Order: sequence, then structure tokens, then C-alpha cells
Amino acid sequence: MTNQSSSTRSVVAAHGDAIRIVPLHVPDVTPTVDAARAAPAVAPQLSYRNGPLLTAVEVFTIFWGAAWQQSANAALLAHVNQFFDFILTSPLIDQLSEYSVPGKTIGHGRHTGTLTLTAPAPKHSTTDSAIQHMLQHEIATNPALPQPTPNTLYFVYLPPGVKVVQGGSASCQAFCGYHNDISGQIFYAAMPYPGCSGCTGGLTAADALTSTSSHELCEAITDAIPGQGWYDDNNGEIGDICAWKTKKVGAFTVQLEWSNKANQCV
Repeated sequence: MTNQSSSTRSVVAAHGDAIRIVPLHVPDVTPTVDAARAAPAVAPQLSYRNGPLLTAVEVFTIFWGAAWQQSANAALLAHVNQFFDFILTSPLIDQLSEYSVPGKTIGHGRHTGTLTLTAPAPKHSTTDSAIQHMLQHEIATNPALPQPTPNTLYFVYLPPGVKVVQGGSASCQAFCGYHNDISGQIFYAAMPYPGCSGCTGGLTAADALTSTSSHELCEAITDAIPGQGWYDDNNGEIGDICAWKTKKVGAFTVQLEWSNKANQCV
């Protein structure tokens, strides 16, 4: 789901809609496979709002904080990078082709690189504004970061024990991640560590992180500037409608995404 702030706009006013985020998992609602694929009572219908699509997404992962160098966390870092190496040319991306529009054909992407950023780094909490400032600073000064293109998507992963605060809410209290844009030019996703039951949903930390990452990946591809791509005024983005409904693609856990064509989560 989306957070709709930017460096120059208020959270609510960014796209004229309320904040949308990956919600906490509700533990007593565990759908069966058939229920997970079933359409909601009132079927959503995404419509295209003429905004940018990431037609050949270029994902760059940033692991922010020295804690990612610790052995326990390094294994998770490697798992996330392996996930992107695989998933960007997988059937998950193929199923997004139905959201292509004339002149903008959604196809496979690529994982362009990774960086562990140890300094400066947040200690206990950070904000969306601080994440944006870090990205803009590193893009301007750090040659290890690729310059933004119309297809670049930066994934920022926070280490255990660091919460993200945005819009008056905090990760593991109200949300588990979001994607956003900076002035319509820089596209990114903020991914707090799933350090609570509400952000693991009964999954391992590794599976929870690939599930929420796939949620934000598919939303950023189809709605890079929140609310200006493929969007439903009542239900939000492609991943919002199917939150916490998962499947396996290869060896990785991903979230189901809404299909207009199939009229269900697939």
C-alpha cells in the first residue's frame, strides 16, 4: 500500500487521498487457499489515471544500518537480494502485463545492485522525511548508488529494532511498509524489519519480508506515483486488495495481487 507524502507535500494532501500502508496482519483471519483467491464481496476495479508505470523496473536495495553486517541479519539480507534476483523475471511480473497501456508495456525488470549503508544510520526510529533525505543525499554524493531513471525503484530496508514513523503512525503499530515518490522523480519503498506478529502474519521473518516486498514492488510498478497509476478509489492499489494472501513463486513467498482480468486475487 502507499504512503502519500513527499518532501514538499503534506501526507494527506499529496494525492488527495488518505495514507495507505501495508496493514498489520489480523491473526484470526487466515484464509484458505480458495478463500484467498476469491473476489471481495464488492469486486474492485482498478482504473488507470495516466501516471507513470515502471515498465522495466530496476530495483536497487539499500540496507540501512550497521546491524545488517551482523551474521544473523546478513543471512536475511542475502535472502532479500536473492529474492529480487529471481522475482524480477518471474511469473509474478508476467501477471502484471495486463496493466500495460499504449506506449507503456510492463515487462521484466532487473536487480541492479545493493548497498549496506552504515553511516549515518538510524538508531531506534526514523521518519519518512529522513528516508527521503538519506536517499537524496546518497544519490547526490555516493557513486555506489545509481542515478534515478524512470524505472529505478530503491528499496530501503531498516534493521531490527528501528521503527519507521510517518503520518503520525509507526511500523509494527499501524503498518508494515509502504512505497512513495519524491516529487515524481525518485521512487522508493520503505521496509521496516518485521519485528512483531502483526508484520509476520504467522510467517518467518524472511517470508514476511519477501511477501511485503512483493506487495510494494507490484504496487510501485503499476502505480509509481500513488493514486496516479492503476488505482481504485475505494480499495487502493493492486496489493491493498489482497493484503496477507500469499503464494509461492519459485522458492519465495509473495503476496497475491489483484487482477482486473480475472476479477480476483491471483
